[in-house]
Amino acid sequence: MIITVTMNPAIDKTVELDHLEQGSLNRLKSVITDVGGKGINVSKTIKALGGETIATGFIGGSGGNLIEKVLKEQGIKSDFVEIKNEVRTNLKVLEAAGFVTELNEPGPQVSEAELEELTQKLIGYAGKDVLFVLAGSIPNGISKTVYKELIGKVKEKGAKVFLDADGELFIHSLEAGPDYIKPNRAELEEYYHMDYRADEAELVKMGQKLLQKGIEMAAVSLGQMGALFLTKDQIVKCPGLRVEAHSTVGAGDAMVAALSYGIDKGLDLKECAKLGLAASAGAVTTKGTKPPARELVEELMKKVEIINL
Repeated sequence: MIITVTMNPAIDKTVELDHLEQGSLNRLKSVITDVGGKGINVSKTIKALGGETIATGFIGGSGGNLIEKVLKEQGIKSDFVEIKNEVRTNLKVLEAAGFVTELNEPGPQVSEAELEELTQKLIGYAGKDVLFVLAGSIPNGISKTVYKELIGKVKEKGAKVFLDADGELFIHSLEAGPDYIKPNRAELEEYYHMDYRADEAELVKMGQKLLQKGIEMAAVSLGQMGALFLTKDQIVKCPGLRVEAHSTVGAGDAMVAALSYGIDKGLDLKECAKLGLAASAGAVTTKGTKPPARELVEELMKKVEIINL
C-alpha cells in the first residue's frame, strides 16, 4: 500500500503566453487549473500507471474541497486532515520559448493540534508492506524537522519511506534514514556545499555517501540528461529521452511516482529505473501538472537505455 503525504497541497494554475513582459500588461493565451502539491501529483501518476494510493495531508477552504472532489472523480482515495485555513494557489507561467516561471505561495498556517491529528493518522496507517511518500514543502507553523520526526514514527512500525524534499527538510530528514530518496543535481550540490557543477563521478560518490546513512536507493535526477540510480550493489545510468517537451513542471513528481509504484510491485532496480525515466519524460509532454498516460510511459520505456557504472 502506498500512502502519499502532501502537507502543502495547492491549486496549480498554469498560464501560457508568448513572452513574459516584466512590469507590463501580459495577455494570457490559456489557463489550466489542476489540483496539486508533490504528493498529490505522485498519487495522480500512480493512478495513471494503474496503481492505487491513499492521498493524505492537509486541506482547507474552497481549494481543499476542490482537491477532494477532483481526486474522487479520478478514482483516487483520500484521507486528509481538514484545517481552518485555505490551501495555497501556485502560478506557473509558461512562455512559448519553453521558459517556466513558478510563483508558489507559502501555504496556510497549521496548528499543533492539526499536525498531531495528521501524525496519528499516519501512524495508524504504518506497518509492514506500507510505503509512505513524503514529498514537497510544508506550510507555515510547522518545524523543518517534521519529516524527520514522521519518518522515525512510521519506520518504528515497519513502514518504508520515500522522501522527496529539499533544503532544510532534506537535511534534517536524512538523519532519520528514509529508505528511498530522489535528490536532483542542484540539491546534492547544495547538501555537500559545492560551489561548482558536479560531474557524473562526483554525483555518484555523493550518492554513495548517502547510501551509508541506511538509504536503500538513491535516484539522482539530471533533468534532460537523464538520471542515476544507486543501491549498495548496483549503479546504473539512464540517459535522457528526446520528447516533445511542453513543460518540465511535474517531471520529478512523475519519477517519484513511477519508482514508488515499481518498489511496491517488487520490481528490480533496472526495471524501476526504466519506469522512472519513462514516466518523467512522459510528464514533460503534458500540459499543466497532468500525469502521462500509461500507454505513453510503456512506449517510452522501450527507448530507455540502461548503462551499468
